[in-house]
Amino acid sequence: MTEAPPIRAVWDGESFTPRGRYTRIADAHYVIGQEYQLVEHQDRSAKSHRHFFAEVREAWLNLPDEMAERFPSPEHLRAYALIKGGFCDTQTYVCGSRAEALRWAANLRPIDEYSIITVEGSTVIRYTAQSQSMRAMGKRTFQDSKNAVLDVLAAMLDVAPATLSENAGRAA
Repeated sequence: MTEAPPIRAVWDGESFTPRGRYTRIADAHYVIGQEYQLVEHQDRSAKSHRHFFAEVREAWLNLPDEMAERFPSPEHLRAYALIKGGFCDTQTYVCGSRAEALRWAANLRPIDEYSIITVEGSTVIRYTAQSQSMRAMGKRTFQDSKNAVLDVLAAMLDVAPATLSENAGRAA
């Protein structure tokens, strides 16, 4: 079962009650009578979200020529930086030989153009960037991923992360 998304509920002085469509979501993810820990979910700012994507675009526009060919779009660059920053999911395929692993890797590449696929001996590892959508990442996780991505991009461009932020603010 997938992880339960944040559910909007109202505190009535005695209990939390899901509202509207969140009742169906709660029914799908929780068992009546079972105890759960409640943690406040803070929505993240749309302004922060937009500024982050402006920073990624600014980094992409300033890639040196030798890197630019590898990243045909800001989205490719963002996915790469998410993976390098540790915000990724991995799948490991153990094969019978290195030749088989190389065939597996070749077959996996077209499935997701943003993933990174490595072959280590007879093992294939596929790294897929995690979604940064508002639904997939809460405020804290998004901020952590944003910082990690900007650190990766700044290192690639040999600039301070603050420089990316300042330049994106002027371009936005």
